[in-house]
Amino acid sequence: MPNTFKNSISASIGTTETIVYSTPSATTSTVIGVSVASRAQQNINVDVRMYDSSASKNVVLCSGSLIPPGSNIILVGGEQKVVLEASDYLTLRSNIASSADIVVSVLEIS
Repeated sequence: MPNTFKNSISASIGTTETIVYSTPSATTSTVIGVSVASRAQQNINVDVRMYDSSASKNVVLCSGSLIPPGSNIILVGGEQKVVLEASDYLTLRSNIASSADIVVSVLEIS
Protein backbone atom coordinates (compact mmCIF):
# COMPACT_ATOMS: atom_id res chain seq x y z
CA MET A 1 0.00 0.00 0.00
CA PRO A 2 1.61 3.28 -1.05
CA ASN A 3 1.66 6.19 1.40
CA THR A 4 1.59 9.69 -0.06
CA PHE A 5 1.82 13.00 1.78
CA LYS A 6 -0.33 15.72 0.18
CA ASN A 7 -1.48 19.29 0.78
CA SER A 8 -4.85 20.55 -0.30
CA ILE A 9 -4.77 24.35 -0.52
CA SER A 10 -7.88 26.50 -1.01
CA ALA A 11 -7.88 30.30 -1.10
CA SER A 12 -10.49 33.01 -0.73
CA ILE A 13 -13.27 30.82 0.66
CA GLY A 14 -16.41 32.80 1.46
CA THR A 15 -19.99 32.35 2.56
CA THR A 16 -20.70 29.21 0.52
CA GLU A 17 -19.73 25.93 2.18
CA THR A 18 -16.84 24.65 0.05
CA ILE A 19 -15.21 21.23 -0.09
CA VAL A 20 -11.54 21.74 0.75
CA TYR A 21 -10.39 18.11 0.80
CA SER A 22 -12.00 14.85 -0.33
CA THR A 23 -10.49 11.40 0.21
CA PRO A 24 -10.10 9.49 -3.07
CA SER A 25 -11.86 6.15 -3.54
CA ALA A 26 -10.02 3.06 -2.26
CA THR A 27 -8.00 5.35 0.04
CA THR A 28 -7.84 6.20 3.73
CA SER A 29 -6.48 9.60 4.72
CA THR A 30 -4.96 10.69 7.99
CA VAL A 31 -5.36 14.44 8.36
CA ILE A 32 -2.17 15.62 10.03
CA GLY A 33 -2.73 19.37 9.79
CA VAL A 34 -5.48 21.93 9.19
CA SER A 35 -4.71 25.64 9.27
CA VAL A 36 -7.26 28.36 8.45
CA ALA A 37 -6.11 31.96 7.94
CA SER A 38 -7.95 35.25 7.53
CA ARG A 39 -7.28 37.42 4.48
CA ALA A 40 -9.91 40.01 5.53
CA GLN A 41 -9.41 43.40 7.13
CA GLN A 42 -11.89 42.52 9.89
CA ASN A 43 -12.63 39.56 12.14
CA ILE A 44 -14.07 36.51 10.41
CA ASN A 45 -15.92 33.51 11.80
CA VAL A 46 -15.40 30.11 10.18
CA ASP A 47 -17.06 26.71 10.26
CA VAL A 48 -15.19 23.52 9.35
CA ARG A 49 -17.12 20.27 8.97
CA MET A 50 -16.22 16.64 8.35
CA TYR A 51 -18.63 14.58 6.25
CA ASP A 52 -18.74 10.78 6.58
CA SER A 53 -20.19 9.75 3.23
CA SER A 54 -20.71 6.07 4.15
CA ALA A 55 -22.90 6.96 7.13
CA SER A 56 -24.45 10.14 5.65
CA LYS A 57 -23.39 12.08 8.75
CA ASN A 58 -21.39 15.21 9.41
CA VAL A 59 -19.67 16.62 12.46
CA VAL A 60 -18.46 20.09 13.27
CA LEU A 61 -14.71 20.47 13.79
CA CYS A 62 -15.25 24.15 14.58
CA SER A 63 -18.29 26.43 14.48
CA GLY A 64 -18.13 30.21 14.38
CA SER A 65 -14.44 30.21 15.31
CA LEU A 66 -13.10 33.76 15.40
CA ILE A 67 -10.02 34.62 13.33
CA PRO A 68 -8.73 38.22 13.64
CA PRO A 69 -7.22 40.00 10.61
CA GLY A 70 -3.81 38.60 9.67
CA SER A 71 -4.19 35.62 12.00
CA ASN A 72 -4.87 31.91 11.71
CA ILE A 73 -6.16 28.97 13.71
CA ILE A 74 -4.75 25.46 13.79
CA LEU A 75 -7.56 22.92 13.97
CA VAL A 76 -5.48 19.77 13.55
CA GLY A 77 -1.77 19.42 14.25
CA GLY A 78 0.78 18.10 16.70
CA GLU A 79 -0.63 15.00 18.36
CA GLN A 80 -4.17 15.59 17.02
CA LYS A 81 -5.17 13.61 13.94
CA VAL A 82 -8.40 12.95 12.04
CA VAL A 83 -8.99 9.82 9.93
CA LEU A 84 -11.09 10.05 6.77
CA GLU A 85 -12.28 6.99 4.88
CA ALA A 86 -12.84 6.81 1.12
CA SER A 87 -15.14 9.61 -0.14
CA ASP A 88 -15.21 11.42 3.23
CA TYR A 89 -14.51 15.14 2.96
CA LEU A 90 -13.89 18.42 4.80
CA THR A 91 -15.64 21.72 4.14
CA LEU A 92 -15.02 25.35 5.09
CA ARG A 93 -17.37 28.33 5.26
CA SER A 94 -16.72 31.89 6.40
CA ASN A 95 -19.16 34.62 7.33
CA ILE A 96 -17.46 37.07 4.92
CA ALA A 97 -16.98 36.67 1.15
CA SER A 98 -13.51 35.62 -0.07
CA SER A 99 -12.00 35.87 3.41
CA ALA A 100 -10.49 32.51 4.42
CA ASP A 101 -7.53 30.45 3.20
CA ILE A 102 -7.02 26.84 4.31
CA VAL A 103 -4.26 24.25 4.11
CA VAL A 104 -5.17 20.62 4.77
CA SER A 105 -2.19 18.28 5.08
CA VAL A 106 -2.86 14.56 4.79
CA LEU A 107 -1.22 11.17 4.53
CA GLU A 108 -3.11 9.14 1.91
CA ILE A 109 -2.90 5.35 2.20
CA SER A 110 -4.14 3.43 -0.82
